[in-house]
Amino acid sequence: MKILIIRFSSIGDIVLTSPVIRCLKNQISNSEIHYLTGYPYRDIVAHNPFIDKKYLLQNDFYSVIRDLRKENYDFILDLHGSRQSWLVKLLLGKRSRTFNKLNFEKWVLVNFKLNIFPPVHIVERYLEPVRWLGVRNDGGGLNYFIAPEDEITIDQLPLTHIHGYIALVIGARHHTKKLPPDKLRKLCSYLTYPIIVLGGPEDKPIGEQLAKDDPVKIVNGCGTFSLNQSASLIKQSQAVITHDTGLMHIAAAFNKRIISIWGNTVPEFGMYPYYGALPVNSLRVGIDGLPCRPCSKIGYSRCPKGHFRCMMLIEEKSVAEAVSRL
Repeated sequence: MKILIIRFSSIGDIVLTSPVIRCLKNQISNSEIHYLTGYPYRDIVAHNPFIDKKYLLQNDFYSVIRDLRKENYDFILDLHGSRQSWLVKLLLGKRSRTFNKLNFEKWVLVNFKLNIFPPVHIVERYLEPVRWLGVRNDGGGLNYFIAPEDEITIDQLPLTHIHGYIALVIGARHHTKKLPPDKLRKLCSYLTYPIIVLGGPEDKPIGEQLAKDDPVKIVNGCGTFSLNQSASLIKQSQAVITHDTGLMHIAAAFNKRIISIWGNTVPEFGMYPYYGALPVNSLRVGIDGLPCRPCSKIGYSRCPKGHFRCMMLIEEKSVAEAVSRL
């Protein structure tokens, strides 16, 4: 059976599809798994041994469609559920199924603060459309594969960090998912462990300020390391402190102990760290009971209420103590 999986973005969402890829490949004999994603996310799937062929979408939609038509798929699994993925399925004209995004449930939780979500992780919902094929969750958690050339070895780190460190992920796609810089500085002051700060190029100024506060304890990796190099540093860390972002799911793929910090989004959306049946400890930090939380299923560039209490009320010392508990 030749199967096409569609998931265009983003980092965390693509990582969360990895159990589906593995289960399809391992549980359907002679299966051939193809994956269609956006070009900016090519590194996430590039080295996955369970994927036989990758297709990357950039600005060449119809040329990609022509290539996909030649494959003559038996089945299309749509794990994105967007207009674009619907158009792909329409143009290919093959049997397909789409996962349930539960948009109504998200709307109810955001607007009425009423949780009517099923008590399952989104990975379980990703697997639901392939149960008719006899595919079941193998309990193996998430996967993330790094090319050897992207591995950061311990001897490349400062001497202060070669015996262990905390990975502090300060980035996130939206501002309302991130602790403000002053609170990050306070958090670092409470941590008694060496720290490597991780994030994208846009997070580099904040990372530099954190490292400037304590250049021995703190190494700034924002904008210095690629996504897969950052993943390698997470893989070797003792624990990970992270916002609700893609590197959080990469950390879960390596079965790391995670302290996840939640602002305007909430774990009830079903996208908290996922370990399958593996016995790994993690802690979630967030301010429950706020009448404005969650204010969005994704996030905003600034707090729509202006007070940003969902992050401002988080106690930095309690986050540092959570690290010690883990």
